[in-house]
Amino acid sequence: MMPVTTARQELESSTTSLADRAYAAIQDQLIMLDIPPMAPIDDLALSESLGIGRTPVREALKRLEVDRLVISYPRRGTFATGVDITDLAYISEIRVQLEPLAARRAAENAGKAVREKLAELADTIQDNDVLTMSRHELMQWDLRVHRSIYRAAGNPHLEDTLVRYNNLATRIFCVFLERITHFDRHIEEHVGLLRAVADGESRRAEKIARDHVTGFEKAIRAII
Repeated sequence: MMPVTTARQELESSTTSLADRAYAAIQDQLIMLDIPPMAPIDDLALSESLGIGRTPVREALKRLEVDRLVISYPRRGTFATGVDITDLAYISEIRVQLEPLAARRAAENAGKAVREKLAELADTIQDNDVLTMSRHELMQWDLRVHRSIYRAAGNPHLEDTLVRYNNLATRIFCVFLERITHFDRHIEEHVGLLRAVADGESRRAEKIARDHVTGFEKAIRAII
């Protein structure tokens, strides 16, 4: 018979894995606005649609509340948070400091294998036809670029913080995406940023990252 401690550890590991899966899936729906801002969240419906038990889903929702993607009210339930444009300045204030830091650290510290993957990612994005891509595809590429650089920076605390605030910025992006022109320029900035990091050009990577954040805020403000 399997020792009790081992069985318990396997159960906890399984629960954690399911909670992580639920967290990633629900987070994606919230970021992409598949779950609209202020929409009520039914944990039973989510559990059924994801094929994951209600307990892992509830654990995921608790984590997403810390991320400011959902909010719970006593006796009312859980809802997706609203997208408040006034938050843009607060989010940008943080990102304009930390995004350049992550880009610089990645350019300085990433190993050869990571640099090669970033260069390959730049090549792939450059070959994409932006005009034929759906909103979901565009945003997935955007998230992939940023998260790849955060991971390459080699600081898990910085990575966690930037993922959280980039998720919030992406929700704002999704609200206004159809009204944003010259999205190809945004993609070009991604390519330049990835290549600067891959080539170890820390100052250039830092500048592109800073300009990318400020440019995003200006683009949003120009259409509201």
